[in-house]
Amino acid sequence: MDFNDIQNAWNNEKGQNVVLPDNLEKIQSANTPLDKIKKNLKNEFIYQIISILFMGFIPLIYSFPAKMTVLYYLLFSLFVAVCIYYLVKLYLFYKRLNTVTLKTKDNLYETYFDIRLNMELYKTFGFALTPFLILFLIGFGYFEFSKIPGFFAKEFTNFQIAGISSIVVFAMLFMGISLELWVHRFYGKFAREIKDVIDELKEE
Repeated sequence: MDFNDIQNAWNNEKGQNVVLPDNLEKIQSANTPLDKIKKNLKNEFIYQIISILFMGFIPLIYSFPAKMTVLYYLLFSLFVAVCIYYLVKLYLFYKRLNTVTLKTKDNLYETYFDIRLNMELYKTFGFALTPFLILFLIGFGYFEFSKIPGFFAKEFTNFQIAGISSIVVFAMLFMGISLELWVHRFYGKFAREIKDVIDELKEE
């Protein structure tokens, strides 16, 4: 192989890593849905923190009795621990998105799969909180109904127990479906836009 052959081979190898202007424009078009994901994620943090703080004051707002307050805060402490674990992970994801520069196909692929991975993490977060939310609602319902004289004087029938169990199952399913729709609306459809850009680049 003479010098010209070596130079041609070198030029061909370099050409494989060159991003053409048209491709660069397509890659950078993914910045728009990426910005929307970052904006929604930032808003989520604010809403989540406000919700957690509000839930911490519920026993004071509704004047729970001492025993019920202790049980509430025991459950609330576990709830907060789960929230902190997932919110830290989502915050680190948000920080990564802020440092992303979409200039190559590799950047685009890595960002897309990071988004998909954290969408699943968000769903897991929601499913992990669902039992806590149902227990909070049951506890709050018990507290409110206990104010009615003689409401708990009679034992629950099997039909009533089955009805309560059905409500819990329905609530779990409802929360699961709502979570899927929520993630799709605020993150999934924008991730799909990024995937469309990737598919366009594959076809070239």
